[in-house]
Amino acid sequence: MRLQDRVAIVTGGASGIGLATVRRFSEEGAKVVIADLDGDRAAEAAKDVDGDVFGVTCDVRRAADCQAVVHSALDRFGQLDVLHANAGLPFTGPIEEVDEATLDRVVDVNLKGAFLSAQAAVPALRRTSGSIIFTASLQAVIARPNYAPYTAAKHGVIGLMKALALELAPSGVRVNAIAPAATDTPMLAAFLGGMGDVPDEARERFRESIPLGRMATPEDTANAAVFLASDEARMITGHTLVLDGGTTAG
Repeated sequence: MRLQDRVAIVTGGASGIGLATVRRFSEEGAKVVIADLDGDRAAEAAKDVDGDVFGVTCDVRRAADCQAVVHSALDRFGQLDVLHANAGLPFTGPIEEVDEATLDRVVDVNLKGAFLSAQAAVPALRRTSGSIIFTASLQAVIARPNYAPYTAAKHGVIGLMKALALELAPSGVRVNAIAPAATDTPMLAAFLGGMGDVPDEARERFRESIPLGRMATPEDTANAAVFLASDEARMITGHTLVLDGGTTAG
């Protein structure tokens, strides 16, 4: 029970990587708040997870929502030990086709949302010498064409992580990021389909590009989050843990 009696918030926690992390945190003894844009889905997800888990509505683009989630955790559990700032929004397309509204949405969810989630959680995390974990992306450490808004936002998440790691180190708060390769989730399939691609064919192209020969799973990131939140990682801060199956090794 590596997270016994700790309290965690997972944003974007009702599906995919977020829900896998909620399950793993709970299995390791943590009490968990599922924060998701779809509050009903968050509440339903909480019912399917064993342990002390509840769901709340949160639009990470709004400071008041992020603060309300932290207050909910403190009101119910009395403390906060871990923030997994996981909420994100994918996007691909040539730069000429990126309108201002799309740019704002991609940057606001992926970067502003990470900032506001951390900002709301920091006062409580200082009291417990807690941990912040950002879900970045492989696109946060490399770049591919036609991902400019998403890549820029995720690179910003790594910069945010490093800055906060140094700022919060004196109070014992550790700050790290996880950068997974393309992860096999329902959101990925919907995203690829929405881009006019054939999800199965696109998934196979992703798989073939990874030296280990398989795509990342939500559980891969969830397991990494458990490690970074635990005392086993007590000397790790300011680090990006890349889960890419060897893609960046060459």
